[in-house]
Amino acid sequence: MTLPVGMYSATGEHTTHFHQLQRGTSDRVRIQRVNERTGKEVDYDDIVKGYDLGGRYVLVEPAELDAIAPGKSELLDVSGFVDEDDIAPVFYDRTYYLAPRGAPYAKVYTLLRTAMHDARKAGIATFVMRGKQYLVALRADEKVITAETLHWPDEVRDPGEQLDLPRRGKPPAPELRAARQLVDAMTIDWNPADWRDTYEAKVRALIDAKAEDGEIAEAEPAPKATDVVDIMDALRRSLERAGTPRDRAGRPAARSGRSPAPRSKAGSTGDRTGKSRRKGKAVTGKRPTKKAATGAGLSELSKQELYDRASRMKITGRSQMNRGELLDAVRAAS
Repeated sequence: MTLPVGMYSATGEHTTHFHQLQRGTSDRVRIQRVNERTGKEVDYDDIVKGYDLGGRYVLVEPAELDAIAPGKSELLDVSGFVDEDDIAPVFYDRTYYLAPRGAPYAKVYTLLRTAMHDARKAGIATFVMRGKQYLVALRADEKVITAETLHWPDEVRDPGEQLDLPRRGKPPAPELRAARQLVDAMTIDWNPADWRDTYEAKVRALIDAKAEDGEIAEAEPAPKATDVVDIMDALRRSLERAGTPRDRAGRPAARSGRSPAPRSKAGSTGDRTGKSRRKGKAVTGKRPTKKAATGAGLSELSKQELYDRASRMKITGRSQMNRGELLDAVRAAS
């Protein structure tokens, strides 16, 4: 069975692009093809390909590459179907949408899309585009069939050969239980619309402000990594922090209405509304009272509340501190 389809890129980038200019002028800086020995510019027609053999080059003419390049594919040749879960995420490269070429093929397209989606199967195919052969997985959802270009097997690196990974083994039960509590406490609903590229937004704001000759506020430095000595203590502190809404690296604050997370060994629970509970008392984002400024009261404050207090106390280095370090610094200053 053949199904005529059109192939369309499913994604596009939003990165801001700049031209290179000489400082103090509006003169563009251009890249030239220059002979590194003579310093003279080389005409495009005088350039050949060279494969480095370690001091010696194999010279290949562009026409020779054109002669062996495969022609553009007219077909996505499906070799068979596999379970979607059998394809590891590391193999996926780029997504294209496939749409039927004309109304006469809509019925066949819908039939194939529905069958693949219901069976959760992906078709494995090959095709040639722009002089390069691709391995692709055809997948289907409730709307469209997609062609996902895949990396060839020899392009995917073995993590066991590339990385110094720890040996496999079962972690101690208490530590594993605490780690699972942390995962549960930080579980959120996946909604792509909630996420945005905060750095790109700052780049655009910088450009707009400079265009209007405005003032630019620089971001505070990122917090430094801390040494983990006691894993249980680190997990307990992470559980405490998980109960506070954060908007870090584009992550939206968690929604309210989620049931409280399991209680950790430290005796605290976290929910997704930004409240922490200790001995039945709920502490919200209100300004702390004088009584809550010392002793155990400080431990009930969120990271943002501790940071605000550190700002008022003019504690240096506060922007690089995590919640535990802020807590210790505020206690010492108090």
